[in-house]
Amino acid sequence: MTMHHLSVSGRKRNLTHVILHYFRDHRCFKDMVAVLGETTGHLSLKNLRDKMRNDPEGYTILTERPRIKLSTLDLSQMKSLPGGSFGREYLRFLEDNNVTPDSRADVKFVDNEELAYVMQRYREVHDLLHTLLGMPTNMLGEVAVKWFEAAQTGLPMCALGAVLGPLRLNARRLQSLFTTLGPWALRNGWQSRCVLNIFYERRWEQSVEDLRKELNIEPPPVILSATNKKGQKKKDE
Repeated sequence: MTMHHLSVSGRKRNLTHVILHYFRDHRCFKDMVAVLGETTGHLSLKNLRDKMRNDPEGYTILTERPRIKLSTLDLSQMKSLPGGSFGREYLRFLEDNNVTPDSRADVKFVDNEELAYVMQRYREVHDLLHTLLGMPTNMLGEVAVKWFEAAQTGLPMCALGAVLGPLRLNARRLQSLFTTLGPWALRNGWQSRCVLNIFYERRWEQSVEDLRKELNIEPPPVILSATNKKGQKKKDE
């Protein structure tokens, strides 16, 4: 797979120039955050790439470069899988939270093609981590996943999201984060296998429980409900 990117050599490696250039073109804060992730994560991406190279399944992913998009998913097959299977629970996550794998932006500002794919894979695996961790897409769930990702990947933007995300939580959710979900997310991010070394597209039939055990991820200490279900108000932000 060929990754398309914009060169950031020379003067444009100055982060301010990159952000202003991209902001003028797209005028989208979400895209600007994505650019920050690409321009600050070189060392972390190299570390993740090396972990993938040194793992048989990770090496296969680097070689084949699969993409997780609606066009590559067999939704009918996933829907036919039994409850508790990874594929069925991932599909349930997409439906319950009203999200799509096609929402992930393409990587543009990572010059090295292999590292660009590692960043792309990280983005496209994000919703799969929500499924593995049992976290919805409300603010508390997103912050918990960011804490896990910060500990797991070392990417600066994950760390920034882990620091800034709690500012949007109310007192009750903050207490839950700092006393229960946060310590669990950090511990599991540190102790688990590299989550980029799993060829998830070939694991749909595996149970979530077994995949967690394989990755050394503990079940969530509390169950958070999705907030985008029909007729359900947002209560967890």
